[in-house]
Amino acid sequence: MKIYKVLIVTFLSIALVACNGANSSTQKKFALEISDSEKEFKLNDTFNIKIINKKSIEIDSIKYELSGKLISVSNNTVLLDNANLGKQELTATIYYDGKFEKNSTGITILSNKAPVVYTYNIINEYPHDQKAFTQGLEFHNDTLYESTGKKGQSSIRKVNYKTGEILKQVDLSAGYFGEGITIMDDKIYQLTWQEGIGFIYDLNTFKQLETFKYGNSKEGWGLANDGKKLFKSDGTEKIWFLNPKTLAEEGYIQIVTNTSVFNKANELEYLNGKIYANVWQKDSVMIIDANTGAIIGVIDFRGLKDKVAKGNNLDLVLNGIAFNPTTKTFFVTGKNWDKLFEIEIVEK
Repeated sequence: MKIYKVLIVTFLSIALVACNGANSSTQKKFALEISDSEKEFKLNDTFNIKIINKKSIEIDSIKYELSGKLISVSNNTVLLDNANLGKQELTATIYYDGKFEKNSTGITILSNKAPVVYTYNIINEYPHDQKAFTQGLEFHNDTLYESTGKKGQSSIRKVNYKTGEILKQVDLSAGYFGEGITIMDDKIYQLTWQEGIGFIYDLNTFKQLETFKYGNSKEGWGLANDGKKLFKSDGTEKIWFLNPKTLAEEGYIQIVTNTSVFNKANELEYLNGKIYANVWQKDSVMIIDANTGAIIGVIDFRGLKDKVAKGNNLDLVLNGIAFNPTTKTFFVTGKNWDKLFEIEIVEK
């Protein structure tokens, strides 16, 4: 009986290899080639594509896709006019003799415009809790809400931004490192860094309503919303779209400039189709097109942290940007900063 079982297993293994072998790299009948060896393009670029027919097989048709999105190819030329930005997979499905074979290659699509550089003017300075390791900042009805990080020090807060007074505070359990927050439909959504879990609170009572787990996103960094969906950064080049009801990740954009794919988007703020994102460990904020992921502007905040007291923290990283719809101005602060700055953004 054991001999028969061995024979059956061996037969099945051979059969599986035979079935799958037609699509393995060593057995492929076709190859996909593109004209640019570096495989890096900008939006609205064109490039040539070629199918190498190794066995001179009669081809019935070819379907081309870019990360699952059907694209048209005319005279072996691809026009990247409506393509998603970032790292994409170009796939050719070749149909022949009632069969098909897929061939893929990775390409990178960058923005075709350089970011505009901005600087800032300080309108007002307000006191800020120097013990707050700021991770999230958001206004709601002229009131500031803030999340803080570090294990054993993480919290969400309701703050009188003019005086720095903490009006309400809930601390996280010592095992959690708090990250970004956003407010939508009378709920506060809060991330944790590497714990893979988020919290949802009642806006008025700060009572925890439920928790949610991350999907494919790597970590929890920043949060924002456009009134319909949440935007979540995770330390990679991706900003994820979350369904506010199910908290499921329903897509993402990739952050790109005209020269590279970019990561390290930290605390987020959304306004009028743009995502304002603190750059991790840098004195700058990216302005990102919320639909495409293209960095359309960069705000240079150098010199701002020189205006805050150092205390025991020599790092003093800029982190925290929020738009106040009442004053129609932006507010920024940093980790363990003793000041909150009301600023205007001006082109440099």
